[in-house]
Amino acid sequence: MSRRNKIYEGKAKILYEGPEPGTIIQYFKDDATAFNNQKKGTLSGKGVVNNHISEYIFAALGNIGIPTHFVRRMSMREQLVKAVEIIPVEVIVRNVAAGGLSKRLGIEEGTPLPRPLVEFCFKSDELGDPLIAEEHVLTFGWASEDELDDITHYALRVNDFMSGLFAGIGIRLIDFKLEFGRLYEGEEVMTVLADEISPDGCRLWDMKTGEKLDKDRFRRDLGGEMEAYMEVARRLGILPSADITELAEHQQKKEG
Repeated sequence: MSRRNKIYEGKAKILYEGPEPGTIIQYFKDDATAFNNQKKGTLSGKGVVNNHISEYIFAALGNIGIPTHFVRRMSMREQLVKAVEIIPVEVIVRNVAAGGLSKRLGIEEGTPLPRPLVEFCFKSDELGDPLIAEEHVLTFGWASEDELDDITHYALRVNDFMSGLFAGIGIRLIDFKLEFGRLYEGEEVMTVLADEISPDGCRLWDMKTGEKLDKDRFRRDLGGEMEAYMEVARRLGILPSADITELAEHQQKKEG
């Protein structure tokens, strides 16, 4: 890892220059943060699990025609992705009231919404990723009208697919966040899904028990974070017989 040129380090990942022009290596860390980085911790093996879950979902979305930056998984913690210009708008799709929506509008957590709700936030850690309207996006030029149409269209398609995917394994998709980027290929510019999709950015509840299988376990000091993440991976059929902690330790020894 030390021989690679680091481009950026965020809360959950490190980005390195890829082996070919126009590519980037995403390295998934074990760091856990919440409340705009005010709460911090480490979940051993989280990066390994999230890498595999995100690979599974991005590959499946690519197979149904959703354009993404994903190329392939390289190792236990690394993905090769296409270099994109990230659009500074975080997209949240909600199917059930929870988290910030419940707090803002006083809606009881767990209340089903009459239809999927798409929200936008301005990507800024300094400002706490404030909620914005479509008019803000267009007024300040963060995305064009065509890009915003693509983003909304793809976000709802992702929601349809993931709702069915998780329902099939007994998990209710409450809400999730997405990031998009501009992929430049010659003179063509495409809007593509970027970043990751994992329990870090999704609310996932067991359909029978209501048990939280996502980052809320860390946010709310519920404990059992890695057990929840691994349960999602197990139900998806990812690493069904492997001990994630052992895999993570093995990878760390290789890197060290």
